[in-house]
Amino acid sequence: MRLRWTLWLAGGVLAAGAEPPSPTPPPSTDELYKLGQQLFDEYAPPEVKEQYEFPTKEQWDAFAARLQHALDSNSLEDLADYEPEARTALAALRTLPGYGDYADWLELRIDDIEAAKQAVARRSLPAPGPPLAGRTEPAIPLYDLWLARERARPVPGAAAALMPRLREAFTAEGVPPELAWLAEAESTLNPDARSPAGAAGLFQLMPDTAHALGLGTFLPDERKDPEKSARAAARYLRALYGKFGSWPLALAAYNAGEGRVRRELASRGATDFAGVASALPAQTRMYVPKVCALVDVRTGMAPDRLPPPRA
Repeated sequence: MRLRWTLWLAGGVLAAGAEPPSPTPPPSTDELYKLGQQLFDEYAPPEVKEQYEFPTKEQWDAFAARLQHALDSNSLEDLADYEPEARTALAALRTLPGYGDYADWLELRIDDIEAAKQAVARRSLPAPGPPLAGRTEPAIPLYDLWLARERARPVPGAAAALMPRLREAFTAEGVPPELAWLAEAESTLNPDARSPAGAAGLFQLMPDTAHALGLGTFLPDERKDPEKSARAAARYLRALYGKFGSWPLALAAYNAGEGRVRRELASRGATDFAGVASALPAQTRMYVPKVCALVDVRTGMAPDRLPPPRA
């Protein structure tokens, strides 16, 4: 039965609001569904058609609901349980032309799912003994897990060309240039990356956020411009640091929204990410340690050594 869900993203990303080839008028949801089915009928290889059945609209919606629940729920177990469907969907999505950017987005989510499985497995192990003298619990939960994962991950091929430009843009905005590696966690350094929710570019900015930061999103979409999007992302991070006073909380707000982070801090009387991590969406609980570990591995800058924005 799960094989029937696998082409959800092939058409579901269209139904979720991907930009159509013609700027106006936008097609209806029914038209987008038909377009997804047409793409499958015309471009899916025969062996894929034998293995996969194009889902109904109701099945797409159900798959979408489970995906969103897994990402938004603060249950790592829910996120971990999503792996079989996500992997099968990714395999099917890779067969359709023009959907590589969405496949890259899903692959990043599978990275989060794998880490969630590791975190859940840790809970089933016997409780560790008392900490060694002078050792304290990490300030960023699951940081050590992500540090091990990032150390095993090769540097993306686009880094040599892109990272000097992104670092320069962050420096120009007074933000530590090491944080420009956020782009790898957001898009694997693919300027054309896009998500079903409407985020786009190296830093996966949503349209409303991009507009608030002074970027255009329509012909051309400036979120796909490396320098412009980097400066916008740096300005956003700078503003979030000003509101929360720490980079882990600023990253949590970048991912989950500043309103969500502020509410959880207030309701728990917390002052740091560790104090609210368990109440945040599972995706955010993975995101903050992932970005911090990535910056550490790529630059040698541990999260507690990152300086505040330049005045």
